[in-house]
Amino acid sequence: MPIEGDPIDGGVIVIEDGRIAAVGGADLPVPEGATTVSAEGAWVLPGFIDAHAHVGVWEEAEGWAGQDTNEMTDPNTAHVRALDAINPADLGFRDAIGGGVLAVNVNPGSGNPIGGQTVALKCWGRTVDEMLLRQPSGLKSALGENPKRVYGDRKQLPSTRLGTAAVIRDAFTQAGNYLAKWENPEPGKQPDRDLKLEALAKVLRREIPWRQHCHRADDIATAMRIAEEFGYELVIDHGTEAHLLADIIAAKGIPVIIGPLFTTRSKVELRNRSLANPGRLAAAGVTIAITTDHPVVPINFLIHQATLAVKEGLDPVTALRAVTINPARIAGVADRLGSIEPGKDADLCIWSGDPLDVMNRVERAYVGGVEVYRDGGFSDLGQL
Repeated sequence: MPIEGDPIDGGVIVIEDGRIAAVGGADLPVPEGATTVSAEGAWVLPGFIDAHAHVGVWEEAEGWAGQDTNEMTDPNTAHVRALDAINPADLGFRDAIGGGVLAVNVNPGSGNPIGGQTVALKCWGRTVDEMLLRQPSGLKSALGENPKRVYGDRKQLPSTRLGTAAVIRDAFTQAGNYLAKWENPEPGKQPDRDLKLEALAKVLRREIPWRQHCHRADDIATAMRIAEEFGYELVIDHGTEAHLLADIIAAKGIPVIIGPLFTTRSKVELRNRSLANPGRLAAAGVTIAITTDHPVVPINFLIHQATLAVKEGLDPVTALRAVTINPARIAGVADRLGSIEPGKDADLCIWSGDPLDVMNRVERAYVGGVEVYRDGGFSDLGQL
């Protein structure tokens, strides 16, 4: 299942130096002396990608010691990086691989109006630096209940939706002034560096997207309004009520990372949560990716969310794109991941059958052409 192109029955993939060298049918020549892996009767797919998760910063089975998701000490923490808090030993990474998820975009949490820089990683490696795909891959922001609750409890700005929007607009205004100073410095004087404003400047220059946590339709409208005011690239994260504005979102070409979908309506913003919403968005022409928001939903259940979305109306081909090439493009790593094409990284999974059938499972997983997982067991990282 190359994703970008039709399925190939009896297909062959040639891997050289960790990358895909060739893809074709059974008549594709195999280089002399190549090691061969038979996957007869199985399905081969690119590794899945979760475009919004907290694996590594919100660790499994570690309690408060492994909780580094939110730096809730200032409404604007644009300078913090998820990169600096990720523990590669988090059990969540191995859970991911067992579920066919070989890459993830790790986000800071949603406690602040501006939460910090996201990072795109592979799910296998001894250090974050080995796993790194793109840094930063976006800048996390939150509208709605979460920042309102966090700072409202402290009786400080922002304690309302209008206060949250004001914090974001003020930060971008300062970043615009900062950019102007660097682009037209005073003669003989270089401006002082400011890590917060540097991060926001990357968004204003459209080097990275603004990753906007928002559930309710009114918050989604606010996200689009502010994006138009400052001219940055917007990605809607969660988008629980995005289907109510689907035509507007589609016309603007804004992608929606929808989910998590395996949750109760635990807060007001989730009143309209439904497994039918991904299908509604896709039918309206919105580019979607599906997220677990791990550990809200275990990351290895990513494909199961897609399966139940298909049950509620999502096209199966779109469902697979929503966990492969679409999140790869949103995270800015589609040149390396998301489909089986020559030149891309050989990050592949052999499935026992159609992954949208919950009875099928990952039999083998390869990262950079190296087998890291087989039949429930993992390779020794120290030997790679």
